[in-house]
Amino acid sequence: MTLRATARLVPVLAAAVLAAGLARAEVELPPLLAPAELVTVIEAQAPLILDIRAPGAPGEVGTYAAGHIAGAISAPYALFRGPDVNPGQVPPEAELTRVLQSLGVTADRPTVIVHQGRDETDFGAAARVYWTLHSSGVGNLAILNGGIVAWSAANQPLDTTPVTPVPSTIEVSFSDRWLATEADVLAVVEGDTEATLIDARPEAFWQGRQFHDAAARPGTLPQSQFFTHSNWFDRGPAIVDAASARALAEQAGYSDEPALISFCNTGHWAATNWFALSELAGIENVRLYPESMVGWSNAGHPMDNVPGPLRRVWMQIVDVF
Repeated sequence: MTLRATARLVPVLAAAVLAAGLARAEVELPPLLAPAELVTVIEAQAPLILDIRAPGAPGEVGTYAAGHIAGAISAPYALFRGPDVNPGQVPPEAELTRVLQSLGVTADRPTVIVHQGRDETDFGAAARVYWTLHSSGVGNLAILNGGIVAWSAANQPLDTTPVTPVPSTIEVSFSDRWLATEADVLAVVEGDTEATLIDARPEAFWQGRQFHDAAARPGTLPQSQFFTHSNWFDRGPAIVDAASARALAEQAGYSDEPALISFCNTGHWAATNWFALSELAGIENVRLYPESMVGWSNAGHPMDNVPGPLRRVWMQIVDVF
């Protein structure tokens, strides 16, 4: 684990800054913040808070308009995603630059990502935005663990006043440090590169019994391992802490070598695996394949666990009985 990874796992940094009387000092955020910790960070640093829920309308439950953290900017998850035919696709650099500038994102300002926190799947949206911002050059990031659900459960207030962001001048140069491209994955499948391919989907997808509507066919990447995103949760929608993440990674045999490539259907559940392994467990060489099985299957690449017509019928019969 690097010194940087270790430093990011200390959740009391912001509180220490306040205690020293260094208001508004910019210290590195841990990757996860509990509601009480976010309150301290807000008082100490005035972070940029990005609320990635749908904008919605006043009174529409689970949306930005229904109530958000005071000062939070509406930054819907869709802004960071690809088209319906390939939702996991990373938007082009020019589009990401336009989006981040419009939201007031800068490279060095502490930035906190807030999601609804309905369930385990909901965390994937926050993790995917975190990965996108990190890869876009934003270095001081955190996710509100448990989202708005946890914030409200902690009796923290919500505001309904919309916030207009102050545009920034950030220029995105998307890093490939945490990115696995289709070519990278193909090199692993063909044996030209060594890496562990980790399927973050529920087991039915990995077995080929279920597949995404935008995918060409069911199945998984050849030679892949199954480690569903839900393994990282033991407290409802709040993800485990760093120590637990390290223990789970060790139990699964994951370490810095060989490289780890996380995938799912569209790079959503896979973002949770990437976040837990990279940012919490502190493993160095973890990458996300954003287009995942939708992009892979539609490109016509080889797949494992793909049921033929007779096997599909047999599996349907088995499911009935």
